[in-house]
Amino acid sequence: MIIQFSMKNVLSFKDEVVIDMRSIPAYKEHSYNLIEVPSGDKLLRVASIYGANASGKSNLCRGMWMFQNIVMRSMNPVKNTEKKVLEQFYRPFAFEDESANSNSEYQIVLSDDETEYTFGFEFNKKEIVSEWLYKRDYNVNRVSTILERDHQSIMIGASIRRECNKYKEQIPEDSLVLTFFGRLILKTPVFRKVFDGIHKMMISDTSFYENKDVMEEFLPKAIDENKKELLDFLSAIDTGIKDIFYETIDKRKVFYTSHTGKDGKKHPINLYSESSGTLKSIIVYIFALTVINTNGLMVVDELSARLHPLLLKFIVDQFYNENSKAQLIYTTHDTTLMDKKFFRRDQILFVQKYDYGYSKLSTLSDFKVRPDASFEKDYLAGVYGGIPMLKEFSMKTGE
Repeated sequence: MIIQFSMKNVLSFKDEVVIDMRSIPAYKEHSYNLIEVPSGDKLLRVASIYGANASGKSNLCRGMWMFQNIVMRSMNPVKNTEKKVLEQFYRPFAFEDESANSNSEYQIVLSDDETEYTFGFEFNKKEIVSEWLYKRDYNVNRVSTILERDHQSIMIGASIRRECNKYKEQIPEDSLVLTFFGRLILKTPVFRKVFDGIHKMMISDTSFYENKDVMEEFLPKAIDENKKELLDFLSAIDTGIKDIFYETIDKRKVFYTSHTGKDGKKHPINLYSESSGTLKSIIVYIFALTVINTNGLMVVDELSARLHPLLLKFIVDQFYNENSKAQLIYTTHDTTLMDKKFFRRDQILFVQKYDYGYSKLSTLSDFKVRPDASFEKDYLAGVYGGIPMLKEFSMKTGE
């Protein structure tokens, strides 16, 4: 589970931006949306991020994706024609000379049933400037240092020093200690737990879920192993699909769906004859089911694109499964669900871009909201920010 994610001097976020999944205790509505952790905190299952075009909301998702890539790939060898990983993913705020030449920073706070982990690093395109990993044991409520790194040294915590110290000199200056130890077979599981927790985060933009290659890679397994659940989903969202299957023709898989005609018979059609919304729904469901079953995190930029508002709600509702600790963070322009009947005030976030290109994040809970307020109406009226500031524009037409 993710408790918090922050980044600084990344893309349009010059100052630190924090996505905090801890709920506000004073809010009592929609308790089914909360996951209780041993620390006593209750975490949000779903967070919805709104903002105008070019406000920076996509940069939040992209920043998380870049963070994940640095962690996963900082030890990867590169070919002579390729940029090194840090150089690929160093994207500081570009509209000020000072920021464009300054370090960027990431931090994530993760939790399992026994422990909270805080991991972060500061870097530029050439090196890891600093890195840290702390562990909080819920049973004794004590924080211990696992790793602290700066320009001069790498300090390993006392509990694992004997096992890990001998490897310190092998870690390059442009690679993360977490990545190095996360790939080794060690007696201590701490590095592997954090590495795996970051690795299994499902972060993507909406184009991933509209990609035919993704469909053809993952749909066969879903049909072979979870066909009943997939058909139940397609029935629940009223697609009219009664069956889904594939054939292998000349080593290539061809997918079909079938619908019941007026004659009572099932009539198969090629899968790609279905609507773009149905195709996207199938891929979203496949990955959402995996995330929900593995208690993972799903981050989607523009989740609502090509989806009917009720279908968006249906997908969001899947994450309110009380038997799962999965979480969903998504960006959207669709304000249909921006309603107190569906969301808590701490679930709704806004990204606003200010003069000179700065993006900032706020939550609905930052504002004084009347008990009878219409979240959607007030948002569209500009009360909370995160909307385009439109100016008068006229278009001349030919005579």
